[in-house]
Amino acid sequence: MTISVTDDASARHILIDRSERMNAVDKDTLHQMADAIEVAGEDPAVRVIVVSGAGRAFCAGGDLDVEDPLSVENTAGTSDAAARCIAAITRVPRTVVAAVRGPAIGVGVSIALAADITVVRSDSYFSMPFTSIGLMPDGGATALVAASAGRAVSMRMSLLGERVSASDAFRTGLVAAVYEPDVFESELGALVSRLSTVSREAVTETKFAINGATLDELERAFARERDGQIRLTTTDEFRGAVEAFMTKRTRSAEQ
Repeated sequence: MTISVTDDASARHILIDRSERMNAVDKDTLHQMADAIEVAGEDPAVRVIVVSGAGRAFCAGGDLDVEDPLSVENTAGTSDAAARCIAAITRVPRTVVAAVRGPAIGVGVSIALAADITVVRSDSYFSMPFTSIGLMPDGGATALVAASAGRAVSMRMSLLGERVSASDAFRTGLVAAVYEPDVFESELGALVSRLSTVSREAVTETKFAINGATLDELERAFARERDGQIRLTTTDEFRGAVEAFMTKRTRSAEQ
C-alpha cells in the first residue's frame, strides 16, 4: 500500500506514503487514495478528512518511473485515476483539509486545491511544470486553479510552470492559510478540532453548494485534459523528456 490511513478522534488522516519518491503518485496510488476517501465518507465516526504527504514533500506529481510511461494506455489510466481521486475529494460528504508540507507539484497541486480548506507550511511551494516535458495540467487543474485564483494565475502557473511560494499562494487565493513550521502542526490541529464541531449535515450542504457554484467545469475539464494528455503523450517533446529522465535515472543508479 502506498497510502496510510490513521484516525485521530473524529479526523481521518490519509497520507501519501511514498517518501522515497517524494510522494510521486502512479495510478494505483491515486485509486488507493480515492478508495480511502470514499470509505471515510461512509464512516459516521469521521467528521474531517486530512490529506497530506509523508516526509519532505506533499506530492511530487505523477511518477514517470512506471512500466511504460510512453504508453497511451498508461496515460489514459493515470488520467482516469487522477480524475477519480479529485472527484472523490470534492464529492465526499465531509470536510477535506489538505495539509501541505513541502512542494506540491503537478497533480499534487490538484489534490491540494480540490480540498475544501488548504493550509500550507511557509516553506512549501506549488508548481505545475507540465509544459516543460511536453504535457498539460491534469487532475482537474485547469479548472481548480482558475476557480481558486483566477484565469491569469492559472495561465501563468500552467504555461510557465513557475514555482508559487506559500505566501504568494495565500495572496492570490490559492490556499486558505499559511503557517510557519514551528506552529504548523498546532494550527492544523486547532483547525481540524474546530471543523470537527461543525454540523456534518450543514458542512455537506454548504460544500456541495459552493463546489456547484465554482467547479461546474470540473467534469468537462477532466475530459478535456484526458484527451489532450493522450495526444501529447505521442509527441516528440514528451518522448524526449522521458528519455532524458530514464538516462538520468540510469546514471544515478550506476554511481
